[in-house]
Amino acid sequence: MAIEIREAKESDATACGRIAYEAFKAIADEHSFPPDIPNIESGVATASMMISHPGFYGVVAELDGKIAGSNFLDERSPISGVGPITVDPQIQNKGIGRRLMLAVMERSERRGFAGIRLVQAGYHCRSLTLYTKLGFDPRAHLACLQGAPMNESIPGTPV
Repeated sequence: MAIEIREAKESDATACGRIAYEAFKAIADEHSFPPDIPNIESGVATASMMISHPGFYGVVAELDGKIAGSNFLDERSPISGVGPITVDPQIQNKGIGRRLMLAVMERSERRGFAGIRLVQAGYHCRSLTLYTKLGFDPRAHLACLQGAPMNESIPGTPV
């Protein structure tokens, strides 16, 4: 298995977006959550924006010449930000995610960022395990709640 990590280019956006959609959908479906990327078109648009934006650095993993995953580094702040990182669900658990993470972590260190952060879905234990093995420390819980407001009020408590 020949894995090559290289900088992302605009022509990679379609493959990266498709893989991002499929990867996020697979893990969300497994846990009965809505996917973070709702459709392939949103995945492609996100990948395209990040690849073309000067404030982001992107890498892709190629397995035998075919894109197998991608990762991005937000470089617009003193603390760099990882993600989204995605690997084709058909070939996960083969070290591709680790290689993609190491690529952006090394970039962050070379560029002299004060630190590096990432946010991940709390239900995705495999990725949490990878991130802790790579030296990340969980710092805070983050909850994203979606839905219609109840349209109720509590006397004396403005919302």
